[in-house]
Order: sequence, then C-alpha cells, then structure tokens
Amino acid sequence: MMATAFSADGAAATAAPPRPAIQQVQTPAAAAPVPTAEPAAASTAATTAEPVCMRVKGAEACVGPDGSDRPGITIEDTADDHRHPAVEYYLNGYLGTVYVIHNMGRKGEVRGSREIGKVVTFRAALYQGNRRIKYGRWKTVQNVAKYPVKRDTRTTPAEARAKSRTCSSTKAAATICFAERKTFVYACDTAADEYQARAEYFVGGDPTTRYEIHQLAGVGTCGKAEHGELSISMYRASAFDHGRRKATRLYKYN
Repeated sequence: MMATAFSADGAAATAAPPRPAIQQVQTPAAAAPVPTAEPAAASTAATTAEPVCMRVKGAEACVGPDGSDRPGITIEDTADDHRHPAVEYYLNGYLGTVYVIHNMGRKGEVRGSREIGKVVTFRAALYQGNRRIKYGRWKTVQNVAKYPVKRDTRTTPAEARAKSRTCSSTKAAATICFAERKTFVYACDTAADEYQARAEYFVGGDPTTRYEIHQLAGVGTCGKAEHGELSISMYRASAFDHGRRKATRLYKYN
C-alpha cells in the first residue's frame, strides 16, 4: 500500500473482558462489553469506490473497497500535535477479539491494513502516550473486501503454538505466536483470571505503526490477525487489567 505501513497497540477495553465464546454485533444484549455498533451501511461501500469514514478531532478512520483510495482499514493523523490516532475494530461480527492500529507518524500520514473481514465494526480514537483520551462512535460496514479474512475463533493456545514458528509468553499467561509467509499473529489467553491477553507488535520494520490484538473471550481462546507478505519486526506479549498493564516482557526482535 504505497509507503503506507500496517499495525496496532495500546487500546484499553472499555469494560471487563467478556467470557462467552462467541458474541454477535447484531445482538445488542451480547455486546454489553462494548458500545453497540450502528446499523450496517446497507453495503453501500460494496457498490462504490468511496471509503466509509469516521472522524474525531485529530483522527480519521476509514474502511474502503479495493478500488478506493483507502483500501482496507486505515487511520489518518489529521492534527499537528503531540497525540497520535488509532483505529479500533472488530471483524466478522465477533466481539471476543478487538484489533487496534496506532498511527505514530506525522500529520497527514496514513496507516492501515488490507486484511479485513466481510464485516468490519470500527471507530477512530486519539491517544496521548498509551492513554486513550478521545474516541468516536462505532460504525459497521459489510462486503467491502474482495477476499475477506475468515473468522477464526476456535484456535486454542496449544493449536496456535503448533501452527506458529515463534511464540512468547508472560508470567500472567498471555501469549503471542506468529508465522511468516502469509503472516499471521495469534494473541492467546492462557489463564482463568480477570486479565486481558494482548499481542503488541510492529510489522515490516516500520516503527511508526504499532499493532495490537486484545483477546477478550477468556481462558483457552486466541485472536488472530493476518498481515499478508509483511513480516513481524518486533513483538511482545502483555496482560492488562482494563487499561492497566499488569505483566509484559521487553520487545523482542524477529
């Protein structure tokens, strides 16, 4: 995606992590841990080259089809300040895993990922350091990606290790595993506690984009992200109690 790099990091869950295995965006009662997404945009984006965007002051997040100027999911920095924007999103109606892409470039720069699902629920947010200070409303779009990422919600930590080349874990039982060539990353929760497992990493050697996977579904579950031909450059596993980091390791270089 031209000079655009692709990543995620640091968003705190807005409520205690839910334990049910699978929850649907379409069911407001099951979506209690996060704000209910707005109704889908009637697949408008599938028939037009224009992306669907959500804004807060200082940030603009967009989801666009392959033929648009913003394919996939992107986040733009729209203010010259000491804060950085991020896009937070769920894929395929599943609320057990939230993804975050932090754009730590300068004003006018765009970061994102082409790897999105058939359904994307997203919002723009603004961070100061690792603290989220502003966020917008949730928006859902459907049928934007020509080759959408499939939902993978049944992988266990043991299966993630078996499928991966590299894994790293924290004492608080959060694990990150990944493999390359059609790169994928797993964030796994391996302890029955109140803490949230996160994978925090950079891809393609780009230090201005940080990716995060927050696994909210509970012990024995893994969230998965895909990154195409981009390789992992730095990574670590962390455990959070809402927005407070409880355990982590130093970043490792791949």
